[in-house]
Amino acid sequence: MIIMQSVKYYLSEHPCIVNFRWSNTQTFGSTWSFLFSSISIYVLAATTLHSLLSHILPKRRGVPLGPIPAIHSLCISLISAVIFTGILLSSVADIRDTRWFWRRTKTITTPFQWFLCFPLGTRASGRVFFWSYIFYLSRFLHLLRTFFIILRSRKLTFFHLFNQSILLFMSFLWLEFCQSFQVLAILLSTLLYSVVYGYRFWTEIGLPTACFSFVVNCQVVLLGCNLVCHFGVLFLHFVKGGCNGMGAWGFNSVLNAVILCLFLDFYFKKHLKKGKVGNNSGHAGGSSSARFRRRSVSELKSE
Repeated sequence: MIIMQSVKYYLSEHPCIVNFRWSNTQTFGSTWSFLFSSISIYVLAATTLHSLLSHILPKRRGVPLGPIPAIHSLCISLISAVIFTGILLSSVADIRDTRWFWRRTKTITTPFQWFLCFPLGTRASGRVFFWSYIFYLSRFLHLLRTFFIILRSRKLTFFHLFNQSILLFMSFLWLEFCQSFQVLAILLSTLLYSVVYGYRFWTEIGLPTACFSFVVNCQVVLLGCNLVCHFGVLFLHFVKGGCNGMGAWGFNSVLNAVILCLFLDFYFKKHLKKGKVGNNSGHAGGSSSARFRRRSVSELKSE
């Protein structure tokens, strides 16, 4: 009981969390110039490293990284679990403290509606926005995986660069415009990251992999949940008289649609390719099956 109270205090009731306020002059990383500079440096560094390795190293030869990718995956998994727990406890506390405001605005009437639709006039301050800020900062840690992929497998795709850049950009928009739906989006994303990166840590240290594309299928589930929730936000916006940050939500929805189209294109191409390889290797015996399994594992690690 004492442990639970301590966890609740440090993740939702600590003064640093309760008194948090997103400010362009006082909060680190809160300016547009910082955001665009960071994305530009990330894209430039990734493309430069990929180009240099293509000219320096022989084909298909990677750089050994030792335990670094495993440690990185474990860190993201643990950080995501902390963010998930923190924003869940903070949401419960904010719902408890702001019910009186709901009755005045008449925009939302239930906690689930609050998860989808912030009342008009919501400011980026308090518990849930603190964890939204921590989630925004954690996106920079995700960018390191790009360089691990380049160093180890010499792969760099437009989809990967675009996806990482847009996810960082969207997490900034959530804070800058107090966008509705961000709490639920962070809950879903951090739950996925804690599981996926925990699985990646599991495979990095040499433990058995799943018999299916675990990471890809988790991403499909997340995109499907986000799509359903976006329709819920749109419904509440027109039925309940407006949700906060809908301009940013509209831009966010367009970016999500682009990511969804790119991901589905990548997903179907990959599985069609695997299906063709499986049909061609069906008559080649056990050695071909073993080679295919090894190739599938290496593709999974580089996603």
